[in-house]
Amino acid sequence: MQTSDLPDLAHTDTTPMHWLATATAMAAVIAAAGMLQPDAATASASTSHRTTAEHGTAPAAAPDPARATFPLECGTVDSTVADQAPGDLDGDGRPETVAVVHCDAGSGTPPSGVYVLTQGSGAAPRVVATLVDPARKVSVDDLTVRDGIISATLLGYSSADVPRCCPDQQEKVTWQWRNGAFVRAGQSGANSI
Repeated sequence: MQTSDLPDLAHTDTTPMHWLATATAMAAVIAAAGMLQPDAATASASTSHRTTAEHGTAPAAAPDPARATFPLECGTVDSTVADQAPGDLDGDGRPETVAVVHCDAGSGTPPSGVYVLTQGSGAAPRVVATLVDPARKVSVDDLTVRDGIISATLLGYSSADVPRCCPDQQEKVTWQWRNGAFVRAGQSGANSI
C-alpha cells in the first residue's frame, strides 16, 4: 500500500462526537423542512385534483355486503349475496357496493333485491338505496358497475303459470346517480327469452 504525502484529514477518522454532530445537523434540516410546508388553505385549493395514489394512501375499501343487514324478509332461512359490484356511484371519491341479495330458498329462483351500500369510516355497511324490491318477483343477472353506471338484466315471468325455475322475460336496465337520486333507464318493455 502506498502512503500519502498529505496529512491525515479529520473527517477520515470518525469519533462518537462526529456522529453526534452529523445527527444534530440532519435533525435541524428535517425540522426546517417541516416548517416550510404550505398552509392548508393554499394547499387544498391547488391540490384538490390529486389522487390518493399520489398522496401515498390506499383508496377506501368498498363496503362488504357480508357485513350488511338487508331489508329482506326470509322467514327461517338466511339471505344470500348472489352478486356484488363496487364503484364510486356518486362521485365523492369513495366506493359504494351494489349487491344482489335473495333468500336462500334451496331450490327454484327466489326473487332478488338490488341494494346500494355505503360505509362511513369505522361503521358497518348500510343500505342507502333499494334499486329492485324483491316484491317485484324478478331475479337479477349480469350486474356491473362502470363509470358510475349500474347495469343489470332483470329476469321475470309473463304469468303465474310460468315455473319459477325458468324466467321467460328479460329487461336490461341501468341506474345512475343524478340530482340526489338513482335514476333508472331501460328498454321500453320486457323482452321474452
